[in-house]
Amino acid sequence: MSPAPADLHPLVQEYLHELHVLRQLSPHTLKAYRMDLSELQALAADDAIDLLKVSNAHVRRWAGRLHSKGKSSRTIARALSAWRGWYDWLTEKDARRDAQAGRVAANLVANPVDDVKAPKRLKSLPKALSVEQALALVNQALKEANEKKDLETVRDAAMIDLLYSSGLRLSELLGIDVVPSKDRQHESAGWLDWDAAEVTVLGKGGKRRSVPIGGPAMRSLKVWRETRDQLEQADVSMALFISTTGARLSPRTVQARLRTLAMRAGLPTHVHPHMMRHSFASHVLQSSQDLRAVQEMLGHASIASTQIYTSLDFQHLA
Repeated sequence: MSPAPADLHPLVQEYLHELHVLRQLSPHTLKAYRMDLSELQALAADDAIDLLKVSNAHVRRWAGRLHSKGKSSRTIARALSAWRGWYDWLTEKDARRDAQAGRVAANLVANPVDDVKAPKRLKSLPKALSVEQALALVNQALKEANEKKDLETVRDAAMIDLLYSSGLRLSELLGIDVVPSKDRQHESAGWLDWDAAEVTVLGKGGKRRSVPIGGPAMRSLKVWRETRDQLEQADVSMALFISTTGARLSPRTVQARLRTLAMRAGLPTHVHPHMMRHSFASHVLQSSQDLRAVQEMLGHASIASTQIYTSLDFQHLA
């Protein structure tokens, strides 16, 4: 069993504090680091090994133990990365301290996680809808919006149109405000430029990017804005996409609405927001063959992340 946060080694707690304060990692990333370092501490405790005396052989054995427990290669690789980062930090900390004291560092000569790799994993292709399936989903949302003309159906049509038109992540979609705002209480993570037909979002690593919005999606968004403006609550959120109570939508609500719409559209697969992003990337690449442009629109730091869609394109052609 992994130790509770309060039982973590003091140096682990200090490292996590620095990640939070100095590097300003997100709560989700910090939670992953804490979980992986807790696992390291638990493995060392099981073998009665002092965390500061762990060797390369210990780490290799523990990586094998995680693999035998059924942990995926991705999970093991993430754990090894977290362990390596902590031991790198310890080594640097020892070197600084001993340099100040005028002596040679003696605690950690080398990082015990160096040269330890996770088991190789098969690269799985992202799941994307076909063009026909994506259009069926969008048309189903538009059909329901035209028939019911209520807040939820008009909003859902605009959301799905925007997801498919611009390839946004769910967090980016939900961070969009109607207009940019910055004051003591709130700073917009994203916003729409209604005249330029562009959406600006805050992506991974705190990087902003602007993505064009297609004509059909802009029409759906303008219909949604008119519907949204009819809400008379005084406490309506600045968010572009809101609930019937005027609050910013939650990720679970978007996931549930998308899943239900896909079922009503007769799609034979579970559809989630990230699948719309994969579909956008795959379909744009099929039509334009411009890998660099797709990389920029998706906000990928490395083009290697975008290249996986070339495999999807080949699969489609085959």
